[in-house]
Amino acid sequence: MAYLVDLKTFTDKRGHLTVIEKVVPFPIKRIFYIYGVDDSRRGGHRHHKTVQAAICIKGSCTIDNNNGTKKESFLLDRPDKCLVLEAKDWHVMHSFSTDAILMVLASEEFDEKDYIFEPYPA
Repeated sequence: MAYLVDLKTFTDKRGHLTVIEKVVPFPIKRIFYIYGVDDSRRGGHRHHKTVQAAICIKGSCTIDNNNGTKKESFLLDRPDKCLVLEAKDWHVMHSFSTDAILMVLASEEFDEKDYIFEPYPA
């Protein structure tokens, strides 16, 4: 099941420094980011193998998640909040703010055979 992780952040008069270290449960093999999104929905899939960690490093977006038994919605609106998505988590990203930048860390390199686009039965 998807879950939120608070990322360690150091703050002083110079600003903030957020660290992604020892918080994702996988070695990172791929990083991508999504930005400039209109009112479209992104995602709409789950995976056979890939585990992901999503961080909205600027702005905000919502990720709806369904693991086949439980449905949840997560608002990502701070760069120190990380959503870990298991391979079985069918997810849709939406409601991007105009300035949103969603960074995703992935456990696997891109493989089109890893994607499952069919949602769980209602």
